[in-house]
Amino acid sequence: MQYRVLGRTQYRVSEIGFGAWGIGGGLWQDSDDQASRKALHAAIDAGVNFIDTALAYGQGHSEQLIGTVLQERGERVLLATKIPPMNRRWPAQKGTSLNEVFPSEYIVRCTEDSLQNLRVDCLDLQQLHVWNDEWFDEDELWETVELLKADGKIRFFGVSINDHEPNSALQVVSSGRVDTIQVIYNIFDRSPEDRLFPLCLQHNVGVIARVPFDEGALTGHITLDTSFPENDFRARYFRGERKRQVVERVEKLRRFIGGEAVGLPELALRFCLHNRAVGTVIPGMRTVEHVHANCSVSDGRMLSAGLLSSLREHRWEKNFYH
Repeated sequence: MQYRVLGRTQYRVSEIGFGAWGIGGGLWQDSDDQASRKALHAAIDAGVNFIDTALAYGQGHSEQLIGTVLQERGERVLLATKIPPMNRRWPAQKGTSLNEVFPSEYIVRCTEDSLQNLRVDCLDLQQLHVWNDEWFDEDELWETVELLKADGKIRFFGVSINDHEPNSALQVVSSGRVDTIQVIYNIFDRSPEDRLFPLCLQHNVGVIARVPFDEGALTGHITLDTSFPENDFRARYFRGERKRQVVERVEKLRRFIGGEAVGLPELALRFCLHNRAVGTVIPGMRTVEHVHANCSVSDGRMLSAGLLSSLREHRWEKNFYH
């Protein structure tokens, strides 16, 4: 496993982090606690030292699983979690006041709930699960963050940017008020490269790249016949003609499989890691097989300039979350 410095936090984080949405169950109907625990153990054994979760993942279940595994191991792992919007609206809605989404007492209460679930005294990184740049001038937010730091409940603070809206965080990144940002970044959605990543490098803000597989599209496993349980969010994400669109675009990527990447998942992860702004990539890993495949990509080898140039034509402006 290779490691990178996560911005001004100075944390040396594993290039491959553990994305813990799926292990929370809930919208991931095929989640299995026993497999999830094994996956967490395997990831730590492979050198993963950064786990990203959220209080909303399975209503705390993801955090609780992580806390149990870490207590069993007695090892130090960097933990990042997220405060869900109080109004339960993903993404954040324009014109919504901070008091409707992240009032001070709610931020503190959620942080304390996460500390209890994870069985730790201090969170390495606390994040807002959605972001609205209209909140930037709300002093109450930043005063609450400083209070949590002063009380020793969090070490660093960041925001998870709304789906496919990297430019909504330009002001907060420039301000120095956040230590990290979490953003969608993959072969299809390269929009963070345009303005956000250069700004993060300039201001030494750590980047956590999420959704490297585009919720499974870039694994190459989505076919026209793929189906998901009705209550699984992927049934909606890949609804209608979207599977056909994915299959057609992914098929064009298969010509790049060979010398530099043996499969599409490897190509997807290596693409994310080529950008020096990225501190860690957090694919979801619900099985030991996922862990071994994903962690093997962190070997210090980078994609060639020629391949990266060819991948530019596969940028795809879309938003399947809507």
